[in-house]
Amino acid sequence: MKKRAPYPYWNPYIAGVAIGLIIIASFVVTGRGLGAIGAFNGVLASVVHALAPDHALSNPVYSAYISGVDHPLKDWVVIEIAGVCLGGLISGLFSGRFKFEVIKGPRISNLTRLLLAFSGGMLMAFAAKFTRGCTSGLALSGGSVQSPGAWLFMISVFVGGYSIAFLMKKAWN
Repeated sequence: MKKRAPYPYWNPYIAGVAIGLIIIASFVVTGRGLGAIGAFNGVLASVVHALAPDHALSNPVYSAYISGVDHPLKDWVVIEIAGVCLGGLISGLFSGRFKFEVIKGPRISNLTRLLLAFSGGMLMAFAAKFTRGCTSGLALSGGSVQSPGAWLFMISVFVGGYSIAFLMKKAWN
């Protein structure tokens, strides 16, 4: 069977305008912007509540998510993140771009690459919890309403990213 060529990527300007319209719609419909960390907090609170209900109810971090009338997994941001994951999978399958691979340079092993990626993800998760927002919540939604903290966060993300990239570039060449 002949393998078909993958579809081209979207024009970044069209994608940027589409994201901007989605953020405006999010503010109009829900009263708040987009963000992923709330979904993960809701899932984590649900897991902790299932394993240790007394601890979850006595901890203000978890109780804020589980003390409401609705279950935290019914929050729209949980559905948003599930849709992003499912939509990305479907898009990859239909565009001919889906495959399992570890993208890395020739001087780094798969295990080291995966450990570095996991460590970076954990660092970003900690930073998102520490700053009370993730890159989508702070950068896209916060930036769109001209929040100084959001702009400072994104400047810090880029400075940190470029600094680490400079240190790690030998592993990629």
